[in-house]
Amino acid sequence: MHRWTQETDELAQRIFEYVRDRAQMDPVPLDGPRTAAELGADAGQTITADGLGGEEALRLFRDVLAPACISVDHPRYLSFIPAAPTEASLLFDLVAGASCVYGGSWLEASGAVYAENQALRYVADLAGFPDGAGGVFVQGGTLGNLSALVAARETARRAGASPARWKILCSDHAHSSLGHAARVMDVDLVRVPEDADGRLTGAAVAAGLTDGVFAVFATAGTTNFGIVDDLASIADVCGAHLLWLHVDGAYGAAALAAPSARPLFAGIDRADSFTVDPHKWLFAPFDCCALVYRDPALGRAAHLQDAGYLDVIQTGEWNPSDYAINLTRRARGLPFWFSLATHGTRAYTEAIETTLATARYAADEVRRRDYVELLREPDLSVVVFRRLGWTPEQYARWSKRLLDANVAFVTPTTHQGETVTRFAIVNPRTTRADVAMILDTMA
Repeated sequence: MHRWTQETDELAQRIFEYVRDRAQMDPVPLDGPRTAAELGADAGQTITADGLGGEEALRLFRDVLAPACISVDHPRYLSFIPAAPTEASLLFDLVAGASCVYGGSWLEASGAVYAENQALRYVADLAGFPDGAGGVFVQGGTLGNLSALVAARETARRAGASPARWKILCSDHAHSSLGHAARVMDVDLVRVPEDADGRLTGAAVAAGLTDGVFAVFATAGTTNFGIVDDLASIADVCGAHLLWLHVDGAYGAAALAAPSARPLFAGIDRADSFTVDPHKWLFAPFDCCALVYRDPALGRAAHLQDAGYLDVIQTGEWNPSDYAINLTRRARGLPFWFSLATHGTRAYTEAIETTLATARYAADEVRRRDYVELLREPDLSVVVFRRLGWTPEQYARWSKRLLDANVAFVTPTTHQGETVTRFAIVNPRTTRADVAMILDTMA
């Protein structure tokens, strides 16, 4: 099992062929879910005492299991927040896995950590963070936001705060994972209203401040609408009250790379921490969230783990495990680094501008048609609209029909109790023709 044999060599060739063929598909198959009974009938028992052999296991994945997964990188996958990893990043994910790098410490992974930190520097520069900024790549926005908020509370505690209850101030449109983070941390959420345009503002933050608030949670690109909060006015209030400002940019902060969208993010350079997920709009494979601290020492003070067997890794160099709720970690930032190093940052700017232009076209197409109605001018690349006269059931049937026909994956959402739908466009391969064709199916 741990030897390279002729059988292993042949299996490697089959796997390389599969990866090459999948990467070359344009477009990839959309595919779709199946029931457990259907999968059981076709796949049977996949784990046995003597094993199936690599060829058969690969066949099962290729022919049965993979087609039961929706391809998030399909250009007409417009639900949730899609992904569009570059071919270079996908291929290098193989290299990262095969290299068996433990990415938690400089001692064990100095080369990988150096490369990851170069990619983190690119992200920090997008936000205008100072030279000393830094952080770590974690699993996703949920873990990144949680780690930042733990650092915020520890910083407040070290400054002498000791309220009866710790609190995070946020708006109603803050990501759903924030509620989970609050439960994990055993803190309360203070929710304040957005303005008429759906943004959290400094005025609302100031009005909502109460004893125990240690952090303000702002959003740079909400999941449902892509709204960017008024970060500058929020930063003013946080600065005046010595509060930690964390910006959740998991989806939207990637648009900092696009000159046309950068003005929306004014004030993010004054945040104490922010997150952005390269696996969303920065064209990396799952799972990869960049967590960046303005002052990384505050993150390290909150997350450094102390044990005799860890003393040897404290060499004064950068240990990624010191900056988030993780110890064991793979070097998940390497595929993102490799793609950046391969293509250069200008290609990223051009790709993101392409998706923004497609989103503006989608909004124009909605306005042009008399059977659909735009709910809000898009800030970024999420376009939300209603089909006039449709019930929730009609949206659901329409969505299922598109997926069953392998045409598109566009799901309903809700806004103020109403069922509507949305396009989330982060794939540069999503064309104007794709958008128009999907809208035609609603006529």
